[in-house]
Amino acid sequence: MGNYERDVRQPKVEDIEKIAKTLDVSVLWLATGEGPIEDEPSHLTRVPVISCVQAGEWSPVHDDYPPGDGFEYLYTDLRLSDGAFALEITGDSMLPEFRPGDRVIIDPSLQPRPGDYVVAKLDDEQEATFKKYRVRSPGVIELVPLNDDYPTLTIDAEHPGRIIGVEVEHRKYRR
Repeated sequence: MGNYERDVRQPKVEDIEKIAKTLDVSVLWLATGEGPIEDEPSHLTRVPVISCVQAGEWSPVHDDYPPGDGFEYLYTDLRLSDGAFALEITGDSMLPEFRPGDRVIIDPSLQPRPGDYVVAKLDDEQEATFKKYRVRSPGVIELVPLNDDYPTLTIDAEHPGRIIGVEVEHRKYRR
């Protein structure tokens, strides 16, 4: 290593690959200083964390999702559609199961079934909401909070809206 640092000797490609693997960094970054520092594990899917406002305007081709001050991603071993995204839970309407700060991964390609948790957007609201999905009758969907202190929302002819995606993974953070 000392010879490499002092430019006495140039490392071979095989050496760079071994060092990168040992340090758990990408070969490109180690060799050039460019690109991401960490390699993305090939068996994991990278999912962008977006805001509830962005979720309300979601489309599968949406490609720039700056959450907060910069890009952030979660990794999962689930096989998901290209439009999958993650949200951070805010508020207490889904207590006790979902706490503020928990994150959920949403797949917009899935059709919800009764009892699933979904991200939905009511036409008269700016932000999307995360609730339990319940079909009341043909054309009438209820979005049910788990916390009894909050009202059930309805999607029907009088209150139009749409289901954006279905929750497929829930991450609880203890601290």
